[in-house]
Amino acid sequence: MPKRYKIGLIGGGQIGGILALMIAQRELGDALVVDIPQKEGLAKGKTLDIMEMTPHYGTDVNLSGTSDFSQLKGCDVIIITAGVPRRPGMTREDLLDVNLKIITSVAENIKKHCPDAFNIVLTNPLDAMVYAFYKLTGFPKNRVIGMAGALDTGRFRAFVAMETGYSVEDITAPVMGGHGPTMVPLYRLATVGGVPLTEILSQEKIDAIVQRTRQAGTEIVKLLANGSAYFSPAASALEMAESYLKDKKRIIPCSALCEGEYGVQGYFIGVPTVIGAGGVEKILEIKLTPQEKEALQETLEAVKKAVADTKL
Repeated sequence: MPKRYKIGLIGGGQIGGILALMIAQRELGDALVVDIPQKEGLAKGKTLDIMEMTPHYGTDVNLSGTSDFSQLKGCDVIIITAGVPRRPGMTREDLLDVNLKIITSVAENIKKHCPDAFNIVLTNPLDAMVYAFYKLTGFPKNRVIGMAGALDTGRFRAFVAMETGYSVEDITAPVMGGHGPTMVPLYRLATVGGVPLTEILSQEKIDAIVQRTRQAGTEIVKLLANGSAYFSPAASALEMAESYLKDKKRIIPCSALCEGEYGVQGYFIGVPTVIGAGGVEKILEIKLTPQEKEALQETLEAVKKAVADTKL
């Protein structure tokens, strides 16, 4: 009998609810949505609604909501979405103080009730929050990762597809660095069906796509006017979780702890990672141009500043 996985979703807001829906649609495993006592009804209501949807999809999963962290016992994967979302005029760093308190509480509970899971952090400011979670739990580096590049790469690919009209399936467009405006979209390595992007689009159009990728989250925040993106972050996190659960060895740019890779020491930053049954199994190093190295150093300084603000 194949193993039936258990996935813990910390936070029952927009991303948490969509994650529960996607898990049910893919029949990836059973899911438990955990939220604060004041929002326990929201977690229970969303999961019950999805359970009542499963007959229409023909998927057999068990979903439930709770405010009791002890029910996370036995989870294979934990996806942390808890935190205050951005609103117009706010930067990701504006969220640091309030979300650090939330991550501290979450880290304590996961360390107590679910110490062996693979942990994916989505809370902003991403690179600082995944660093804080790692420090507060003391978990090994292969079992703690931040979403960052997975989402940024998806956005880069989407914008290339929208501009060219070609299938997004055939587009590769990696993004490295911090999850914010200093991220480094590596357009030099972007391809469409194996053809370099630089041979398909003008430099002017590529530059515009790069800039839009860097500002993609802010663009959505402005359009929504009362929150931040949720569909694409949920899909990105699930892509990472699935690679771990199915030992797929996907190469996904994620915020992983670097210990010398790319000259980065002791910080979580977006790099190409191999995700398999061992968690973060390897960080792949790309030979960067001097200009790309300079851009990566700039994004590292932004990450360092955010991490310093955590005082951990």
